[in-house]
Amino acid sequence: MKLNLKRIAKLATYTIGKLSIDGVYFCDTLEDVYRGLDQSMSIEKVNEIKIKGQTAIPSGTYKVAITFSPKFKKDLPLIQNVKGFEGIRIHSGNDSDDTEGCILVGKNKVKGQVIDSRLTFTTLMDKIKKEKDITITIE
Repeated sequence: MKLNLKRIAKLATYTIGKLSIDGVYFCDTLEDVYRGLDQSMSIEKVNEIKIKGQTAIPSGTYKVAITFSPKFKKDLPLIQNVKGFEGIRIHSGNDSDDTEGCILVGKNKVKGQVIDSRLTFTTLMDKIKKEKDITITIE
């Protein structure tokens, strides 16, 4: 299964994107501030630019695994091997206060937020939980 996240609004305090599953639009996303990070950068460069808890992960392609999150106490998609970041998940939430580099899913009907996030996340999990080979490309 291929997930694709296209960042469409890179604003001063948050980033809005569109998430597709196998080429079909699924939902909107909200992330922390995009600071121009890319998977091809060195770890030193990523750490130099990154502001902890306030920076969207580097653009690139990553493997995704469904694993148990000790923080959320349930299974969540984990984006693996993100340079300079640990524990990056896809989960529910409404605004940039609810993410520390993670990707929030929902509908961008309110400026600076995604709504209907829990329902959107549940639907996403229903679609991907049995998949064995999941990747996400973030552009």
